Amino acid sequence: MTDEDFLQHGERAARLNERDLSKLRWRCRRGLLENDLFVERFFARHAEQLTYGQARGLRVLMDLSDNDLLDLLLGRTALRADGHPDADDAQTVLGLLRAGAAPADAPASAEAAVR
Repeated sequence: MTDEDFLQHGERAARLNERDLSKLRWRCRRGLLENDLFVERFFARHAEQLTYGQARGLRVLMDLSDNDLLDLLLGRTALRADGHPDADDAQTVLGLLRAGAAPADAPASAEAAVR
């Protein structure tokens, strides 16, 4: 098994094991600080219950360029993953990433939270 397919062996609803979670965290390191902030908050809130399906959805997002990912996270563009087998999971994870941008008492807009 290569590093590229480490997420393929898990059932969609099964929780990630520690080794795969560690690999996923490493894979999610970004070149833009803004993206890293979204991703770190996501892992801080969801790492314990992250499933293989969600991890594959996150990988779809991490395959984007840094600027395209930031536009998605800020709600400037919509996710275009039609036909991708992990599109639904990617959309779910995108919602979790956006929701994690703002504290509970802050405005719902992810863009407002980043400012």
